[in-house]
Amino acid sequence: MVKAFGGQRVMNATPKTGTVGKSLLVGALSVWISAVSTVSAHAENLADVLVSAYNHSGLIDQNRALLRAADENVAIAASTLRPIVNWSANMTRTWGTARTAPLAPVASSVSTTATLGISASLLVYDFGQSKLRIDAAKENVLATREGLIEIEQQVLLRAVAAYMNVRRHNEFVALRHSNVRLIIQELRAAKDRFEVGEVTRTDVALAEARLAAARAGLAGAQGLLVSAQEEFGAAVGHKPRNLSAPPRLPKTASSPSAAKAIALRSHPNIKKTQHTVTAAELNVLLAEAAMKPTVNLTAQYGLTENVNSTLFQRGGSVGLNVAGPIYQGGRLSALARQAMAQRDSARAGLHIQGLVIAQSVGTAFSQLQVARATLQAGERQVRAARVAFRGVREEATLGARTTLDVLNAEQELLDAQANRISASADEYIAAYTLLSSMGLLTADNLKLAVQSYDPAAYYNMVRTAPALKSAQGQKLDRVLRALGKE
Repeated sequence: MVKAFGGQRVMNATPKTGTVGKSLLVGALSVWISAVSTVSAHAENLADVLVSAYNHSGLIDQNRALLRAADENVAIAASTLRPIVNWSANMTRTWGTARTAPLAPVASSVSTTATLGISASLLVYDFGQSKLRIDAAKENVLATREGLIEIEQQVLLRAVAAYMNVRRHNEFVALRHSNVRLIIQELRAAKDRFEVGEVTRTDVALAEARLAAARAGLAGAQGLLVSAQEEFGAAVGHKPRNLSAPPRLPKTASSPSAAKAIALRSHPNIKKTQHTVTAAELNVLLAEAAMKPTVNLTAQYGLTENVNSTLFQRGGSVGLNVAGPIYQGGRLSALARQAMAQRDSARAGLHIQGLVIAQSVGTAFSQLQVARATLQAGERQVRAARVAFRGVREEATLGARTTLDVLNAEQELLDAQANRISASADEYIAAYTLLSSMGLLTADNLKLAVQSYDPAAYYNMVRTAPALKSAQGQKLDRVLRALGKE
């Protein structure tokens, strides 16, 4: 008899079934040797799959770009504290005719004037509005960084599920192939026994019906394998290449309470919502500060020259401007109340997020426990079903069992093996799902061999709002070109 589990086939005791059992054993052994040699030559392990998914994912690249956009909001807010300098130029040509008295001749006039001016303004004091705007933008940057980590978790968890599902359906197909071969042997045996009068035509028909069902099951398993391979390609970036057995299960937590405590401290969605709350609180202060006056220093200089003459005018001015709202139709008060409502909503969202995370951790921990228990029960079920199948088939050779008994016992063994395969895959998916719900399914935590991404690098380059022609601005331009952004 051949034991099929975990992508390998290990030989147990050989049943005394004569030529049929020996043929089945030799065929299965040949398949096992071929499969092992192929897998060992081109095996792809789970770490390789996760690295490929991380590097392939356009979702991570998309959210990195969104993070860079959020970084620029800090620079935009910081620019309000810098001097604002503008220039303007104008050239005007005028012409016309005029008669200044009833009998005076008509006189024509043509003139060309050129005007050039430059103006500058600097915010002196705004009761903290600009500083609050910068702080709020920084909190949004931190929230976006945590969102990027959550996207990374989703990408890696999808890759784990795709990896395990391909292995699951590969084993299902192998199991179905073995089932078809076994029933073919049983059908031949039934026909041989029918020829000598040991069984009736009914036994042969039962074996033929069961063979048709087995072939249908094989076709279904092959279809599910193709679907799993397509999902793998979308999640990882390439078709699966002889996936090796998964490594040991990752360490998670010893109890649901310990897992929840870790999640509430480290889950990116919790941190993201915390930064969102802080930003909302700053926006309330910003809305209140918008009702207060601002002080600006202004300066301008200009010249006007007449191209057709030596006439010109040159001059400038420097002033201190203080301005503030008196009445704007209730708009500022409404904005302040709106900011307060959004702050209250964000605080409630943080509470809800904590409940959601705690629930997801508890559910994931329970699913992992169920998967482990199911796998252990499945192991016992397979062992018992195998013993029963051997016994029924041996009794059938002695005439004590019918062909239907043999087919039913074989079907029970098939179901038990399929359940064990699914339980093994579900255990891995549940373990990594728990890791994700705790906020620990990241490339850093898994120690994946990927190029590290520093989310603060771009922020540090733009937070001071460098001008395009400055040294820092030129450096930023080179960075963007390296990223493929013109």
